[in-house]
Amino acid sequence: MANIVFGFGTAHGPLLSTPPDKWDLRGDADRQNPAHPFKGEFYTFDELYELRKGENLAEQNTLEVRTERYDRCQNQVAVIKEKLAEVDPDVLLVVGDDQHEWFQDNIQPTFTIYHGDEVANTAFDEEKAKKAPPGIGYVMRANSPDEDIVFKCEPDLADHIIAQVIENEFDVTASATPPIGPKGPLGMGHAFGYIYEKIVSDQPPALVPILINTFFPPNQATSKRCYEFGRTIGRAIKSWNSYKTVAVAASGGLSHFVIDEEFDNRIIEAFNSGDVAALTSEPEKLMQSGTSETKNWIVTAGIIAETELKFNLLDYVPCYRTDAGTGNAMAFSTWT
Repeated sequence: MANIVFGFGTAHGPLLSTPPDKWDLRGDADRQNPAHPFKGEFYTFDELYELRKGENLAEQNTLEVRTERYDRCQNQVAVIKEKLAEVDPDVLLVVGDDQHEWFQDNIQPTFTIYHGDEVANTAFDEEKAKKAPPGIGYVMRANSPDEDIVFKCEPDLADHIIAQVIENEFDVTASATPPIGPKGPLGMGHAFGYIYEKIVSDQPPALVPILINTFFPPNQATSKRCYEFGRTIGRAIKSWNSYKTVAVAASGGLSHFVIDEEFDNRIIEAFNSGDVAALTSEPEKLMQSGTSETKNWIVTAGIIAETELKFNLLDYVPCYRTDAGTGNAMAFSTWT
């Protein structure tokens, strides 16, 4: 039977791929956002600033602090890359979210398992980057190859997982080919592209992409359902009739685009202690916007629960880009 040998979690937020002196580009976009979710309520930028000005966040938003935290993040990405190369799994299963990259308003599945033969990380599209929101062009350039790179997938494992989760009463969407865009088949979304551009080596393992709708109502899965889905995937991997080794990755999170360090600390402690009740009982109103990507980690924790692997926090790095507390809280971990 197959063996789950390694797990990791990594943020993939835009500040990871943006020079610290350019973080203000995303900050300018924050100032135009009329509805920032924070602790279950929504605020304009000015309201958010007034609410949080007592936290003295300006001290965490200097170029010196930004640079120190950016460097910490890059160091942990390098650590995960080295560890993944050392483990050298046959298969990498990545749990990520889709943000209107493959799926649009006409169809938005809660859980999708891709079981095609291959998928591409598509080349940098300068025309598309020019139309992107402020600062996102940097991210697209940093996380896109110079030309399309096609990665092999592991459809046999994906098919096995699909069959097993359906048997366990999860009605998943199965995708065998990427959607077609104006220039042909769409490439993998940002949650997967970041990992394959920044962490996976030149000899990549076969990929199984698991796509979760964390962002878009009304059919976002609850945290409890995400954990149960992960447990089912973990059992399916272990029952796969293969001697191949499998690594599992959580892509995204933690709190953003308004940083909530109290929330992040509760989540990290729940991962560390294995407290499933704490992990799955955070109010859904807190799991909005980018913070909802925490559910990718919760699915992964469910998968890992079917193993003897233990959670290890490498670093937690709150990266503030405005004095109102907007930015990305980056977390990096392994399960070994």
